[in-house]
Order: sequence, then structure tokens, then C-alpha cells
Amino acid sequence: MKRFVILIAAFMLVGMALAAEEAVLIDFDQLIADYPADNPKDNQSTMMDFGITAGSSFSDEEKRLMKTSLAIGNWEVRLASSSRTIVNQEYTLVRPAKVKDDAPENNFPGKNVMGVRVHFPMEFYNGWALIKPPFEIPAYMDKTTLDGNGNLTVVAPEDQRKGGMFDGVGVLKNVGVLKTVYMWVHGLNFPHKVSLLLQHANTDIQEVVLGHVQFDGWRRLQWDNPNYISEVRNRDLRLEPLYPKTAPVLKLIGIRVYRDAMHEGDDFVGYFKDISVVYDKALIKLERDIDDEMVWGILQKREEARRNAEMRRLGNIQVLRFIEQEKMHQENRQEGGQQQQPPPQQ
Repeated sequence: MKRFVILIAAFMLVGMALAAEEAVLIDFDQLIADYPADNPKDNQSTMMDFGITAGSSFSDEEKRLMKTSLAIGNWEVRLASSSRTIVNQEYTLVRPAKVKDDAPENNFPGKNVMGVRVHFPMEFYNGWALIKPPFEIPAYMDKTTLDGNGNLTVVAPEDQRKGGMFDGVGVLKNVGVLKTVYMWVHGLNFPHKVSLLLQHANTDIQEVVLGHVQFDGWRRLQWDNPNYISEVRNRDLRLEPLYPKTAPVLKLIGIRVYRDAMHEGDDFVGYFKDISVVYDKALIKLERDIDDEMVWGILQKREEARRNAEMRRLGNIQVLRFIEQEKMHQENRQEGGQQQQPPPQQ
């Protein structure tokens, strides 16, 4: 009888998990530069201060400059090694773009999107371009805000130790099996293919191919998991310990554009609005008689260790970039290291 009750409970839990969730992984309309007020270059809600990882030889003024954010203009494009010439890299850019206010209602009027220009080589060989954030999006950072002196502080005591700063901005928590992934894309009849790189909790990176962008205007490009099992009777049922169990995380690594060797090279231009995910919950939160985390604090210590490790790893990279930019010619430093001249005639 006891075994029967356990089996019924397992079926109930799986049935609850099958009620798939749908959430926005990232919406580029939220990543518009709004800081500083006189010359906006960064997005306040996603700003990271890497000065705390810099050595003691840096002045306080230099450390204050070691801030960056997920503002659209800060995103980078990495070309395949065969395409990574100086000219191609120089004229490959990411910029914010705004949809016209009088656009049709279903075409995101007045919304901000990510515009991408990739300068592919003219030669006949395959190539790709990976559009990625300026830093690996942390999964466990606490929400912060800028004070009057330009310093980042935690928004409120209730937001401390929750690691929710980037939830819905490149990070989703408690993600089990993926059912569907889709992205709204504005195409310009290029024959190229688009995919997404997603990182799961176990650090494995999954690439999902959404399809080609050979169309004009907005279209929802979608990937459906061919291995998704809809029938609960066909699923592998298992009982696992309820505590301590960390909710798995899904993270956006980047957007990849593929160019086939048989297709025309030179410039590619496209626009991306947002990315959404339909998924099963990994864990079901149940009301329990004892607050296990209050007694043991295991999850809090684990996530704090992850936050500190993320900050050290990301901070070292950003400090090196700051040093390199300080070495550059003054004109290049003012332009953020990117030239704005038109591409050469080929």
C-alpha cells in the first residue's frame, strides 16, 4: 500500500511538472542605454562593477570606470577564425534600433531592438558570427542600483542573497526539459541561418537552430524539441531528495548567424526583439512542515560561493579589457575602440 501511495505521488508531481511554463529569456527592449544622463552608454539595471576585483595599484577614479552593462551597444560579435580579418571584425557591429511608432500593432511599434551588422568575407567558404553579451551573464548576482556618487549598492535588504539581478534578462531559474524556444526576428531576405547558444546548469552548452532569415519583416523563428515526451506514462519516473536541491539554471550564451559558402558574402543586417522559452519545471515547491533552509542554510552558502566565483572570473576579464583600452590611441578610446567609417570597396 505504501509503495502504491508513493507511485501515485510521483505521478502527481510529474503531472504538475508537465504544465509547461513560458517565460521571456531576454527582451532587448529592456537593454537601452540610460546612464549617464548626458551621454548614455550603459543600462543601469544590468550594470556590473568590476573595479572591486582590480588590484590596489589602480586609483579609485580608475576603478569607477570599470563598470559595464548589458546595454545593446556593449554586445560583441565574434567571427569564425576563417572570417576574422581586421577589416571584417572592424565593420561588424551591434547597435540599438527603434521600431517606428506608426508601425503595425503586431510589429512592436515604438519598441527597441538589437540591430546587428556582420561583414562576412566575399570568398566562397562557410562562416559564422556569434553575437554575445559583453560579459558572461551571471546567474546569482543580487539586484543593485546606482547611488548619487555612481556606486552600485544593493537595492533593498529583501533582495540580498537572492541572486535575481539577471532573472529574465538572459537567465531563467528552475528550468527542466525544454519544449520550445523561439525568437522574434526582423529579416531582410538574407539566406543565412540563425541559432541560439544556451547553457544549462551542468555547464553543457546546447545549440538550437531556429531557421533561416530569408524573409522580409517580422517573423517568429521557432525550435521544437524533437525529444520532448508529452505523455506522462512514457516518462522516466524517479524520486529524488527534496533538500538540498538547487533549481537548474538556463542561461543565454549568444546568438549565432551562419553564412553558407554558396551564399553571397559581404554585409549581413538583421534585427532581434526577444527570446522566449517554453519548458517544464525542474522542481516543484511544496509546503513543508519544517523550513529546511532556515535550519541548515546549505543553498544560501552554495549560491554565495557561486556569486563570488562568477565575480572573480568576470572581473579579471573586464580589468584586462580596461587596461588594453587605456593603451589605445585617444581617438579610439573615445569611440570605445570601434571605428565608424564606411567599409572599403571590395
